[in-house]
Amino acid sequence: MIRDRAISTPPTRRWWRFAGVLSLLALVTLWRRARRPSNDRHWSPEYARIPWFEIKGDEITIHNFRHCDYRAETDFTVSWETKTVRLSNLRGVDLFMSYWGSRHIAHTLLSFDFGAEGRVCNSIETRREFGETYSAGRGFFRHYELCHVVGDERDLIRVRTNYRTNEDVYLYPLLKGDPGTYRALFLSYVRTANHLRVHPRWYNAATDNCTTNMQVIARASGYASAWDWRILLSGHLDGLLYQRGIIPSPLPFAETRIRARINERARNAGRAEDFSEQIRAGLAPSA
Repeated sequence: MIRDRAISTPPTRRWWRFAGVLSLLALVTLWRRARRPSNDRHWSPEYARIPWFEIKGDEITIHNFRHCDYRAETDFTVSWETKTVRLSNLRGVDLFMSYWGSRHIAHTLLSFDFGAEGRVCNSIETRREFGETYSAGRGFFRHYELCHVVGDERDLIRVRTNYRTNEDVYLYPLLKGDPGTYRALFLSYVRTANHLRVHPRWYNAATDNCTTNMQVIARASGYASAWDWRILLSGHLDGLLYQRGIIPSPLPFAETRIRARINERARNAGRAEDFSEQIRAGLAPSA
């Protein structure tokens, strides 16, 4: 009687297959590392220009201040403006956190309140080329350049609350303290954005992203304290800042967080000129 025998791959052949896979991975890694970041590509319209700042004493002029007028998430008209603010008018800083999937990860933005001169919102993002979409996987492998987007809250916040159907956005006013600390924080952002204009660098989803950059910038200005695991798992950043008193509230954190969600208020505000004021109505009182 003839018995079937299991057909096995000879050890030598298995070794060569394993070596081939390692070689392919090594070549891909070397190719990625050989690539250099650039500011000269065919960019998607919303990333066509990058912001830069001129400082003349107390006066700061923001070039390429972005204001997209949205009809849908991917249907918009981009306006690039020149905006002037005075550092002495800076009176507050707010944190936005936007969730689009896992509750452990959030996109973080800071907005600087210059009173009658308006708010300056800063979002650290991947700078995508024309026709390119974001991929979390590619975000680890030198695929996207890092960029600062500086613009109006009716652009950077409203697209997330009113036009993207899968994002939850939370708003937290940060501790009001020495105005000099606010100014140092803003100037740290200014210096970082100006440096990126001349020296582009790669985005990295783990180590060089919106929240890790915010931490580095904040520490450089004296605004932030010691490192914490919630810097990497950015969806928990609000809990960290509440615990440290940087998000001031007399309410328990759970209730503070419920009040911080602004999606409904933002949709009700729509295209209103006072969008920024309407989304702040109903926030938790300061401690």
